Amino acid sequence: MSELSESDIIYDWNALQKRAPLSNVAFTFFDETLRDGIQCPSVVDPRIEDKIKLIHLMNDIGIDHVDIGLPGAGKRAYEDVVELGREIRDAKLKIKPACAARTHVNDIEPVVRASQQLGMPIEVMAFIGSSPIRLYAEGWDLDLMLKRSAEAIDLGVKNGLQVTYVTEDTTRSRPEVLAPLFRNAIEHGAHRLCLCDTVGHATPDGIKNLIGFTRNFIDSLGVKVGIDWHGHNDRGLGVTNTIHALEFGADRVHGTILGLGERVGNAALDQVLFNLKLLGELEGRDLSKLLLLCRLTANACHISIPYNYPLVGSDAFRTATGVHAAAIIKAEKKGHAFLADRIYSGVPAGLFGREQEIEIGHMSGESNVIYWLKKRHIDPQPELVKKILMVAKATDHLLTEDEVRQVIKETAIDRS
Repeated sequence: MSELSESDIIYDWNALQKRAPLSNVAFTFFDETLRDGIQCPSVVDPRIEDKIKLIHLMNDIGIDHVDIGLPGAGKRAYEDVVELGREIRDAKLKIKPACAARTHVNDIEPVVRASQQLGMPIEVMAFIGSSPIRLYAEGWDLDLMLKRSAEAIDLGVKNGLQVTYVTEDTTRSRPEVLAPLFRNAIEHGAHRLCLCDTVGHATPDGIKNLIGFTRNFIDSLGVKVGIDWHGHNDRGLGVTNTIHALEFGADRVHGTILGLGERVGNAALDQVLFNLKLLGELEGRDLSKLLLLCRLTANACHISIPYNYPLVGSDAFRTATGVHAAAIIKAEKKGHAFLADRIYSGVPAGLFGREQEIEIGHMSGESNVIYWLKKRHIDPQPELVKKILMVAKATDHLLTEDEVRQVIKETAIDRS
């Protein structure tokens, strides 16, 4: 096997006419787990100790920016922001802090105060709704939005903070509204524009059109301003859309670990990262702690990871089907784990700290049982294999470890 390459045993249609690299600009990642993610109605706001651990893990896998909260939301939110900022500062982490704020001076002021208290910069993510439906519901007009935006951005910039101007529901906003909002934000010192798919409305075509419009508008002003993409998952397109956003010209993309967020959640940043890794876009980046980050996020937020969740779900690399198990076992016998890790898996488990798992159930064959026993250093005697398989075929579920061991115990007793 050592003389074979991946292309010798896998024909990759994904690589045909592939644009490489995905983007012609350097891009970065912005984690929203500790702000947008914990707005999910079903999660618990993590303890500060857990938030600190999460930020360290985000830093370790190379996430560039993290939203550490909305300090204008109240005393506890402000205190958490200060504590997390202090940890980033004192531990000399590379990850850079940001805070969300409405385009209102009462929200910008706590970010300024936290930054001054810590003696470190905190990026301001100043947001305002921009879609016709939001303007109608709020009773806003463009003049009011321009005034509020300018005042908020001015306060941040005056205090030496970078400000990203965030238009909520950008993907359903009119260009004749976005253009003056963008111009106003840039003229008052915003260094980035964040395009938001707040309700998960966008398709890849919509993202291409919107980012193209934004890039052309920025270029027409002759300025250098970054473009963020912030997507939600209401149509189940969150991860796909985020990768498309990079292809279409965004240079920073947002997401949350495990896709946490309101309704069905945000784009899952963990899935974006491991997909980009598999696409060859993150050469040299160590994602070995990604699994730990996902599990700690679930524990800290008091949620369960779905069994079928990509990469980290309990069933992600688990099979009890006889045909699949037999193929994996045959691949292993070829003498190289590379084969076994890919023959029935589009994601190589070993690349991310997991392994293929073969279980025993009603759709299993003898190979499942033999593999299971050998894995636990138990002699797969024909009589034992037959007995375990007979029990498995009579059930409607995968046999648990205890159930298999009970059969082993009973078989040993019968022999005696």
